[in-house]
Formats: sequence, C-alpha cells, structure tokens
Amino acid sequence: MNERKYALFGVVGPLVAYLFIGVSIVLSPWFSWWSNALSDLGHFVDSDVASLYNFGLLLAGFFIIIYSITAFRNHAKYSSCCLLVSALILQLVATFDEVYGSLHVIVSILLFVSLGLASIVYAVERKSVLALAAFVIGLGSWILYWAGMYSAGVAVPETISSVVTVSWVMLSAIKIYLGKSSR
Repeated sequence: MNERKYALFGVVGPLVAYLFIGVSIVLSPWFSWWSNALSDLGHFVDSDVASLYNFGLLLAGFFIIIYSITAFRNHAKYSSCCLLVSALILQLVATFDEVYGSLHVIVSILLFVSLGLASIVYAVERKSVLALAAFVIGLGSWILYWAGMYSAGVAVPETISSVVTVSWVMLSAIKIYLGKSSR
C-alpha cells in the first residue's frame, strides 16, 4: 500500500469515531448535551451502548495510529509523533472507561491536552493557520466552559475541541491523498 492510500486512514479514523459516538447518542435517550460527558456513553456499568462506544474509540485510535506512522510521518514528522500519542491516549480513554474513576479522568484530560499540543506543533511545523485556529477554538471552548460562560455538559467542549482538531488532521490526510502535500 503506498503513502497515498495510507492517508485515507487519516480521514477514516475520525469518521469512525464520530459515527460510533453518534450512533451511541441516538441509542441513548438519556444522553443530554446539557448534563453529560461523552464518556458517560462508555460507562461499562451504566450505559447500554458502552461496548459500541468504546469499540468505536479503539478502532478510531487504531486507524489514526496507522495514519500517524505512515503517510503523516512523511508529511509532518513532529506532528505525527504528537498525533500518535493522542491516538494511543484515545484508546486509553476507551480502555479505562468511567468505571475506573480518577484514572479515566486523567487519561481524558491527557487526551485533550495532547490534541491541543498536536495542533500547536502542526501549526508551527506546517505553518497551518487551521491548526492554530483549532487550538484557539478548542482551548476557548474549555475556558468558556470552566468559566461558566455557557450552561452545558462537558460533552460540548469535548466535541468542539475534538472536531476542530480533526479538521486539520483530515485536511492533511486529504492533501496527502491528492498528492498536494509539499514539503
């Protein structure tokens, strides 16, 4: 498989994550954007969709790992290391679900910190305005949440910060696939 085909994993990984998250939300009438975290869907004891949700995160992490160590590594060496770490931590979020208490909280925080770091590194390495904007928007969503500037569950800043991050990840993958990734 050549580099261009491996680039597709950078698109498929995030899509798989959001597909499984979306299906889990649809199958969980109790889930509320106003009071829940996304990880509530993966709580092995309290959620009927925990296996589905957690499998989706594990699979998405696997695809992003493949992208990070193949096509993305040649496109952005340092950013690929950061994205690899984020993908591994994503898998830890699924493995150590909310049943694990503080361990889950730690890996969840590490996930969002690592996504922010990956965005900064990519912004510098590839001079990406989109990655810089992703960092600013993602961090802003967390700051506004912590400051109580809007009333919502933690699922809202989780979603905002992850969606803006995967925007530059997916765009990089599309550029690599189309052969428009110049060094």
